Amino acid sequence: MAASTSVSFLSQNRFLGSSQNALSVSICPKFVGTVPMMQRPRRQCLFAVEAQAKTRREDRLARHSRIRKKVQGTPERPRLCVFRSNKHLYVQVIDDTKMHTLAAVSTMQKPVSEEFDYSSGPTIEVAKRVGEIIAKSCLEKGIMKVAFDRGGYPYHGRVEALAEAAREHGLQF
Repeated sequence: MAASTSVSFLSQNRFLGSSQNALSVSICPKFVGTVPMMQRPRRQCLFAVEAQAKTRREDRLARHSRIRKKVQGTPERPRLCVFRSNKHLYVQVIDDTKMHTLAAVSTMQKPVSEEFDYSSGPTIEVAKRVGEIIAKSCLEKGIMKVAFDRGGYPYHGRVEALAEAAREHGLQF
């Protein structure tokens, strides 16, 4: 059978008198009973492609969800999760199978907040200190290996400093 066949025929329109209108019907192998061209509704787009402006937060959450598909915390190797805000830095060690937080450190806790006097947010030095504290906390609880979850943030700056400090103090990623 041919890929597409087109048939033309003449019909008289009783409203216009004896004038002749040409209608074409296209017959395709996929669509055997098609509607004549004059009766077909206008072609509508099934989807519209529009560029939507995404915020930095939405981009980060999308990256984080992609990372979370791959990084899973287990009892043997829990997940070291980092959250970075403009004012604080939060780190948790999570066992995803039990949905249980094993250790947590943030810049809001007194040992870190009293040690450093920062007003514009945590710096790289603060991130290094948080990495040291979380590593010591994990080693006290017998956790040697962790899976690092950067939380959608680039591995740069405070996130990198935290990870390097945790590695230097005994955690294995």
